[in-house]
Amino acid sequence: MENVQQKQSMPLLGDNFPKMKVQTTYGVMELPEAFAGKWFVLFSHPADFTPVCTTEFVAFQKRYDRFKALNCELIGLSVDQVFSHIKWEEWIKDKLGVEIQFPIIADTGAVAQTLGLIHPGKGTNTVRAVFVVDNEGKIRIILYYPQELGRNIEEILRAVEGMQISDKNKVAIPANWPDNELIKDNVIVPPATDVKTAKERLEKAKAGEIECYDWWLCHKKLKK
Repeated sequence: MENVQQKQSMPLLGDNFPKMKVQTTYGVMELPEAFAGKWFVLFSHPADFTPVCTTEFVAFQKRYDRFKALNCELIGLSVDQVFSHIKWEEWIKDKLGVEIQFPIIADTGAVAQTLGLIHPGKGTNTVRAVFVVDNEGKIRIILYYPQELGRNIEEILRAVEGMQISDKNKVAIPANWPDNELIKDNVIVPPATDVKTAKERLEKAKAGEIECYDWWLCHKKLKK
């Protein structure tokens, strides 16, 4: 049974991830403390032994090392009992040759209610939600998908890496990075907010320190 601290409304971007004790396939865990000092991706799925969810879990597992290389852990969730998760993991290993190596929360519904994961009109089934939480326990990204659409795990990896780069370098990440149509793998220098900075941007562009389409759209290559 989860001992969940309920909130009046679902958490928003920038909020601390709600403190909760959860039953998982790896035993009882306390979130977000269990991943202290690490980023983590909590993702919910509608139910065990369903086709789209199975493809997602295989896709997450095949990229698990790449998440860990970003100091990021994975944890799944659905409103299923823990032995259902275990049997499903066994099926995936036996039939598909993939061993799931991250925990899955066996929710009674309390966690899903706290995080706003229950799909309207679909009983107790959870939506395909993704919460990206940083190493300070703050929610940085929230994504929701309908039951019919499987997630693009490469995009979730890109989002985690992009946010970490943004935090470290105080830059913004362009669309489709690192293959942006305008600036390729460059990152965006935050727009100037005063006349002095705008002029300085153009001077830096002339000096070759950055590149600019105009004072408000400047970009640069990340230093290795």
